Formats: sequence, structure tokens, C-alpha cells
Amino acid sequence: MSKKASFRLTILLSILLLASVFIYLPFYVSKPGMAKELEPIIDVEGGYDEEGSFMLTTIRMGRANIYSYILAHLSKYQEIYPLEAIRAENETDEEYTSRQLHMMDNSKANAIEVAYKKAGLPVDYEYKGVYVLQVVPGMPADGNLVPGDHILKIDDRSFTSSAEFIEYIGSKKSGEKVTLTVTHKNKEKNVTLALKQFESGSEKAGIGIVPVDDKEIEVDPEVSVDTAEIGGPSAGLMFSLEIYNQLTEEDLTAGREIAGTGTISPDGTVGRIGGIEQKIIAADKAGAEIFLAPSENGADDSNYEAAVRTAKDIGTNMEIVPVNNFDEAVDYLEKLQQKTS
Repeated sequence: MSKKASFRLTILLSILLLASVFIYLPFYVSKPGMAKELEPIIDVEGGYDEEGSFMLTTIRMGRANIYSYILAHLSKYQEIYPLEAIRAENETDEEYTSRQLHMMDNSKANAIEVAYKKAGLPVDYEYKGVYVLQVVPGMPADGNLVPGDHILKIDDRSFTSSAEFIEYIGSKKSGEKVTLTVTHKNKEKNVTLALKQFESGSEKAGIGIVPVDDKEIEVDPEVSVDTAEIGGPSAGLMFSLEIYNQLTEEDLTAGREIAGTGTISPDGTVGRIGGIEQKIIAADKAGAEIFLAPSENGADDSNYEAAVRTAKDIGTNMEIVPVNNFDEAVDYLEKLQQKTS
């Protein structure tokens, strides 16, 4: 092969390699993320210190390019998901990010409520309006509202829940107008929209948003949870344990490194999450001694069972502990023997 032909081939291969990085496929790839100590990001005013640590675990999730797609196929602990399995139909990048961050905020509020009630402390909420989670393409809100907007009033009426907001909209007919008082990027504005019938064949009309309650939890002592850009609800269990541990004198860590995962409901139920296998790997790499996993009341192929299989496969000594609810997790931790150096 001549030098000129060799040079051209090199250039072509370089272009193809570059294209493989920037051309995205209709798939997502997840891989092991990190295990992050919670004490530095959660602060209960006047709270107690701990000798060990609680850790949240994450996965790294991103759109697949040709290069990452091939690597995921070759890797045992990377998963490939079709686009529709991760994002709702017609959901934009902005809407997806907004939804993930809102789920994180909701997870934090649930964790605070569970921990404070367990500690015998009062919990209250300040209702702030309706949060726009998604906007339906082709409906009146499309182009006028975006995910993350907060609706404070409708026709100058305040509401105490998103259910009341939906009920009011439902009392209107197609073509009728409503005026929303909205905050967008901390700026207040009024938006007037004419209701439109949904294309699904329903006789009901609406403005085309998915609304959820926007409320702020109020507790004493105050607590702050700084999660930056971490999204999703899967850290709820570990948030609640860290908060409760700072509220109570007994150190539940017993000097150990404790990781885990699971959603948390206001009643303390621990729920299933995705990517448990990758989170086991992240926790093991971070040196966790114990991993708390959702047991799902003994359901087949529960998070706990998948965690046990993965732990055995990678040869970790980390103890995998099944939990169905917050009380079970606390009961287990209260029985831990203090770690000796």
C-alpha cells in the first residue's frame, strides 16, 4: 500500500472513530457508578456524629454511541436499555432531567418525614403549588410551559393539592380559557390558555401537563440535603438512615461502612430500584462492609436476590442484608456489634 493510500485510510478510520463517539443510538447504557458517603451532604442542625458511614450508591446512565454500545455488549455488568424503557414517549432531554431531579426531591422529603417520625419529632408541609413534571406535545401548554415550572394559582385561585388543580381543570370544557400564575426560572408571569380535547379519544379537555404537588417539608431541627445534580428516587432508604442517625444519640453505623439502595415511601416501605448489580460493584469498590437491599417481601427475583447473586459472582465479603421497610433496617443496625480496630 502506498503512503498516500495509507494516509487516506488512516484519515477515514479516524473519521469513523470520531463519528462513533458523536452518533447516538436509540439506547441507554448503564454501568457501575459510585458509592458516596452521606454525612458530608446531609446536615441535621445540632446532629450527632458517627464513627462509620452510610453511603448511597449510583449507576452511570447515558445515551449509547456506537463505541459504548459495543463495550456494553462485551461487559457482564453493563446493561443496554431501549430508549422507550428509560424515557416516556415524546419526552425531551429537559423533561427527563427535570423528572429525575423531581423524583430526587420527593425522595428526600419522604426520607426526612420517615426519619423524623421515627425519632418522635413533628413533621409539617408547606404547599407551594403545582409542579409541571411533563408537557404533552400539541396541547395548549406546549410552548407556553416547560418542565420545572411552578403553577401558583389558576384563575387567581390557590390550591392545596395537585388533585384540586386537576379537578378544577376537569370542570371546564374545550375552548374555555384559564389563566395560570406561573414562576419560571424564579420569575413570575401569567399565562392564559384555551383548553383542548385530548387526542386519546377522551371527551375530557385539558391544558396538557402532568402536574404533581410542589410542597416543602418543615421540620425542627432543620436538615439540609445537598444532592447537586444526582437524580432519581433510589437513595431514599440511605437518606432516611443517615438523617435518623444524626437525630439520635446511638450510632447505628457501629463504626462500619454501610451502603445500600431502595426507594422510601412516607410509611417507611422500601421499594425496588434498577441497577442493583452495578450498585453492588460500586459499593464493593468503595470498601463497604454491609449492603442493604430491597427484599420486596420475598418476591421472586427481588433486588435482594439479584444482589446476593452479584456479590457471590464478584467474590466480595460484603454482607447483603434484605430489608422491606425502614423499621427492619433500623432493627438490624441496632443489633450490630461495635467494630473494634
